[in-house]
Amino acid sequence: MKTLLTLTATLALTATAGATSYPLTLTDDLGRKVTLKAEPKRIVSVLPSTTETLCALGLCDRLVGVDDYSDFPQQVTKLPKVGGLYNPNIEAMVALKPDLVIVSKYGKLVEPLTQAGVTVLAINPETYDEVFSKTLTLGRVVNREAQAKQLVLNMRRDIARVEILTRNAVRKPTTYLEIDPTPYSVGPNSFMGVLLTKAGARNIIPASMGDFPKVDPEFIVKANPQLMLGLDAKAAAGRPGWNTIQAVKAGRVLEIPKELDTILSRPGPRLPQALRGLARLVHPELFK
Repeated sequence: MKTLLTLTATLALTATAGATSYPLTLTDDLGRKVTLKAEPKRIVSVLPSTTETLCALGLCDRLVGVDDYSDFPQQVTKLPKVGGLYNPNIEAMVALKPDLVIVSKYGKLVEPLTQAGVTVLAINPETYDEVFSKTLTLGRVVNREAQAKQLVLNMRRDIARVEILTRNAVRKPTTYLEIDPTPYSVGPNSFMGVLLTKAGARNIIPASMGDFPKVDPEFIVKANPQLMLGLDAKAAAGRPGWNTIQAVKAGRVLEIPKELDTILSRPGPRLPQALRGLARLVHPELFK
């Protein structure tokens, strides 16, 4: 409790800020210098996490288009869709006459949009700390610095509340979290990996493998996790050698509910909800 109160008090002192001055020049996640001549009023978001962050800052009404996967909050589902990361509709984006398009650092959107005269900013949080720092960057870009600082404060506070529950858990199971059946997993320094640790689990994936590594199935067999998340129990048992894994034998192979899986994959303002849902899977006894 003392930690939570200290965190709240410290961040509250920084929850005020002046207005952003334009023109504003900043370096995006592709290392490009991007200049915004004025406060953006017509924004296209090509990342669900960015869409959610902008709406959390009170700027849903400035969105004129979103990617195919942006579905939260409900009101963005009525906006024009502009494709996804690998199937973007450049013409649709340009037709919306945006003064800013916010994209991932992956994909090939920057060059064609820039050639069309559109201002493009690549913001792509991947680590836990970047979720907060990029939220503050977005706040600065859209002249909502104070709101962004308050949002970060609220997120950290809600995360701390879950940590209070999980920190003293009697057992912290060794855990394998699968995000794709290839199989891909999460390293401890990725935003999902940090959430897994905060949920009271011990990740079997070492930092040396990277943030979102493709994993040799034999490595998982040798690691012999006590808990497996993100895959079907029957499918897991059917993989070569996996029927010997502790989690499979003990019936501790758990699918992640669809809504939680969606939230968990988005490094945005619903990070606390993702953590709480993950903690419920790892330590259901703490939430009875």
